[in-house]
Amino acid sequence: MKEDQAPPVPADTGLADAEVERQLAVTWGSRPGFWGAAASVDHKVIARRYIVTAFIFLILGGLLALAIRLQLAQPEGRFISPDRYNQIFTMHGSNMMFLFAVPVMEAMGVYFVPLMVGTRNIAFPRLNAFSYWVFLFGGILLWLSFALDTAPDVGWFAYVPLSGPEYGSGKRADIWAQMITFTELSALAVAVEIVVTVFKQRAPGMSLDRIPVLVWAMLVMSFLVIMAMPAIMFASSTLILDRLVGTQFYNPAEGGDALLWQHLFWFFGHPEVYIIFLPAVGMVSTILPAFVGRPLFGYLPLVMAMIATGVLSFGLWVHHMFTVGLPRLGESFFTASSMAISIPAGIQIFCWLATMWVGRPVFRTSLLFVIGFIVTFVIGGLTGVMVASVPFDTQVHDTYFVVAHFHYVLIGGAVFPLIAAIYYWFPKMTGRMMSERLGRWAFWLIFTGFHLTFFPMHLLGLLGMPRRVYTYQPELPWASLNLFISLSSVLLALGFLVFFVDVVRSRRNGLHAGPNPWKATTLEWATSSPPPPYNFRRIPVVGAREALSPDDGELAVASGLRTDRRELLVTSVVEALPEARESSPRDSLWPLWAAVATSVMLIWSVFSPWAVVWGSIPVAVTLIGWFWPKGDLEDEA
Repeated sequence: MKEDQAPPVPADTGLADAEVERQLAVTWGSRPGFWGAAASVDHKVIARRYIVTAFIFLILGGLLALAIRLQLAQPEGRFISPDRYNQIFTMHGSNMMFLFAVPVMEAMGVYFVPLMVGTRNIAFPRLNAFSYWVFLFGGILLWLSFALDTAPDVGWFAYVPLSGPEYGSGKRADIWAQMITFTELSALAVAVEIVVTVFKQRAPGMSLDRIPVLVWAMLVMSFLVIMAMPAIMFASSTLILDRLVGTQFYNPAEGGDALLWQHLFWFFGHPEVYIIFLPAVGMVSTILPAFVGRPLFGYLPLVMAMIATGVLSFGLWVHHMFTVGLPRLGESFFTASSMAISIPAGIQIFCWLATMWVGRPVFRTSLLFVIGFIVTFVIGGLTGVMVASVPFDTQVHDTYFVVAHFHYVLIGGAVFPLIAAIYYWFPKMTGRMMSERLGRWAFWLIFTGFHLTFFPMHLLGLLGMPRRVYTYQPELPWASLNLFISLSSVLLALGFLVFFVDVVRSRRNGLHAGPNPWKATTLEWATSSPPPPYNFRRIPVVGAREALSPDDGELAVASGLRTDRRELLVTSVVEALPEARESSPRDSLWPLWAAVATSVMLIWSVFSPWAVVWGSIPVAVTLIGWFWPKGDLEDEA
């Protein structure tokens, strides 16, 4: 509900700071207890749930990876049965891509974008709560199927006809396809929230050329989600229709096309790599200035490089299909596109190196992980240019060379910056510092273990070892490298164990951080650590790209929003000029009930197509309750 006139009750202008904080804490706070927490629409609460849940899925996926390495450590291994192995490598890939990598990056955006743009909550906060519950129930569905020995066994890519009705018997492929629906519905909801928050809820004065780089990264990522993920949702839905209803989208004998699946999947699949990578670019660009003592070099080139990466990412998907017999002219186009996208990546790396070159680096744990990211991602990028060449890709396609490249890009390009971000923003989220001693141990174990684990996989690929194999014969020249890789993976796992121990220990016993321990200049440090439910006592006014002074953190503030009702300031898209005040929804359990109803309908539909008809009734009831007008502005959704 927008209001252009002054409210009939006093705004926060004339109140003492303590009284303003008291009223805002009551207005924006959640009720105590379990149901109060479940009803919360505070973006920080939901983002923390996202992050913790995603890291739990990371741990589970890591355990599956160790099981894979144990099976492959020796020729003719018998640790895992062939059927269970197929489930494990499918679960590992699906879990890491759909339940960890994308959700955790979006969760960082949910937490920090409202703080960085100077607003009190994310746009559509009840939709934000709904997105988390849907994500959680989708993850539970996948892992429950694994516990019941009915997990998907068709790979995280689920190629037809292997996943189709001809070969994919039972409900395993159906569970995979519905898990896609859960996670992509959640991701699309979060993307819409971030876009609206960035465009319409920025603090006064934060024009487009003053937006923090991390916010730009999250904005570009959100547009990629909105444009790419409908393709995989359409693909998974048509796969279920083929399996349950008898349509023939992917059956060539009935006029369908098996390659249509690959086109739809990889049209989403390759932008997904940059959906994961672009937030990492923003994290690195935000962390570096704090530890080198100077502003980021090349703000505009970095932003333009991120936008160019987002655009070019939609012209690469066929380089996953160079061996399927496409026209040579088409392959040449996608080779050129695959090589061209390295140009904006090179610009980003140059800007980071220039920032460090002219500054005075302080080698804290966050900066160590940033440097490790740059080294690792450069290697992954070089091998990416190699597999963009059709003759070379034809030789190493579906070998361990691609496995190595894939992990160098995703772990080096996303997990290293993510851990750097956790060490950097942990004081903001918890009010406590993480241990530098344990952090350095974690870095060197993870960095060393990663390269010892995945670099030899390049050699395995060049020796001809195919990916996704259950075992191999002892006369093949792969045994020693596989044993070395499996032993190295234990070192990598130990590094992550140290990291998680540091997180748990620091949450309880870490040193108190203070409001801005890094002397950073972005707006999230303008409030207390951890932030209060309302984020800012008064909305900040931004006068420069460096929103805070690195010395005292002072900035201008604006009043005018009511303290007895949840209100947000709406600003113009380009210049961030104040336009109106808008009420923000209060806490509600309806998003949880809507997610439960949606989950029941989607899971039921795996067993009967009539579930879509009958299951839509409780979904409609919960949505009516969600949007039912309350007769009071502060309760409107």
